[in-house]
Amino acid sequence: MSILFASTADSAKDWAAALGEYDLPLQLKVWPDMGDPDAVEYAVVAKPPPGLLASLPNLKAILSLWAGVDHITCDPDWPRHIPIYRMVEPGLTLGMVEFVLSQVLNLHLGNYDFLDNARRRVWNNAMRGPYGLEPLVGDRTVGILGLGEMGGNVAKGLVRAGFPVLGWARSRKSIDGVDCLSGPDGFDEILARSEILVNLLPLTPVTENILNAASFAKMRAGAALVNVGRGQHIVDGDLINALDRGHLSRAVLDVFRVEPLPDDHPFWTHPKVTVYPHVGSITRVESGTAALAESIRKLLDGDTPGGLFDPDRGY
Repeated sequence: MSILFASTADSAKDWAAALGEYDLPLQLKVWPDMGDPDAVEYAVVAKPPPGLLASLPNLKAILSLWAGVDHITCDPDWPRHIPIYRMVEPGLTLGMVEFVLSQVLNLHLGNYDFLDNARRRVWNNAMRGPYGLEPLVGDRTVGILGLGEMGGNVAKGLVRAGFPVLGWARSRKSIDGVDCLSGPDGFDEILARSEILVNLLPLTPVTENILNAASFAKMRAGAALVNVGRGQHIVDGDLINALDRGHLSRAVLDVFRVEPLPDDHPFWTHPKVTVYPHVGSITRVESGTAALAESIRKLLDGDTPGGLFDPDRGY
């Protein structure tokens, strides 16, 4: 029996070589050289070729190299009866904490505006507010949409940095130091109270287009947005309109509906949009293979690893 690595994005060969160090009792195969399809029991994937997973008759589990699984479920033929396990590993989570913290601090300090002025050779220290003062972190409220593995740890990191932190999830959560909200009323409240709003929601039919004109209108004037969830969470034209009207002050975007972001997309040239090329966090091979090895051993022992995807909830 075998483990198949299949990726059209990350290097499956590198991942398979690293996992081989863990001496698992299964052969490691790398697509397209997978040998007998009947022998494949576990598939480790990142954007696998459409139809591949459905062609493996004895597949027992699918393990994602990424935290999200939409690169798997976007295949109309993905086998819905096979469990999918999201990547949960400390390097991926801590990388996201660092990325979001850096963006929140940049927005809090007005760094993007200062950089824009520097490019135009504009000397303007009045942006700091009256007497050159801006609020300190303890006076800047940050909201986190999504309190799963990523969002929960990001919220904790922002609390450690000294920010007042709000969090919102579909069901009620409890995180030390975080004012946790839920439900429609909680969603409206986090929009209204957040000066910097960070989106880390999973992409589901319920959350698609959740950040739209109605949502932006409920946000406080001058608020900023950081999107590290999925591009499909945002209605692009509605965001541009909110920025053009001055209702929102800036958007930092790391994910997009189409990636790479098309050359003619207005996000590239909008003066209040900062574009990152989907680099908020990546799975580290060293820590990621350790997590994969642990998950596969649990599966072989009849246990359930962490990160089990629920198709009914969409995450």
